[in-house]
Amino acid sequence: MTEAFTRQPCDAVLCDLDGVIRFFDHAEVIRLERDAGLTAGSTAAAAFGPENGTALVLGQITKKQWADSIARALAERIPKADARGLADAFTQTPVWVDPIAVALLREAREHCTVVLVTNATTWLDDDLAQLGIADLADDVVNSARVGSAKPDARIYEIAAERARATPDRCLFVDDRQANVETAVRLGMAGVLYRDSEDLRESLRRFCPTANRHSTD
Repeated sequence: MTEAFTRQPCDAVLCDLDGVIRFFDHAEVIRLERDAGLTAGSTAAAAFGPENGTALVLGQITKKQWADSIARALAERIPKADARGLADAFTQTPVWVDPIAVALLREAREHCTVVLVTNATTWLDDDLAQLGIADLADDVVNSARVGSAKPDARIYEIAAERARATPDRCLFVDDRQANVETAVRLGMAGVLYRDSEDLRESLRRFCPTANRHSTD
């Protein structure tokens, strides 16, 4: 766990979504890649490469446009039917949420403001509803809606504004080092997430009134 410095308790928890709360099961995609003679990760590279990555998280393409673009990229290497199957499988990948992270954030919300800060898509609201976590946070700052993506500083500033907290009273949790580093530069307490214990410990240290039952 990485932190900025010792400070007074935080008023807000700004938490990443993917890799902290939501996780993707790519087993079927990996199987299809293997069957098509592609190395594992080839579809993800097409999905988040230069043609798609930025446009996706800034809300500039639809889900269909994203899938079509992935299929076109893969069709340069494998038959079109296989490329389409992989594109559809990737954009419909099964997901699951970590119940421990969800429980910790629900408890934290009883004592401080919780805001999800995520590089996501225009259909994120539907995804959260389907997962049963639409009410997990007080607010959601979605890059596809605000036009700024981590690690750009603006999305952090928007999140702090939504939480009605100054940066020095915010705890920021993310599974990517570059995203944490931006938070720390802005004066936030930055925590690099590796597993749910990092979230539990960071809430205990920076939001001491939160998660008190989980640490008894």
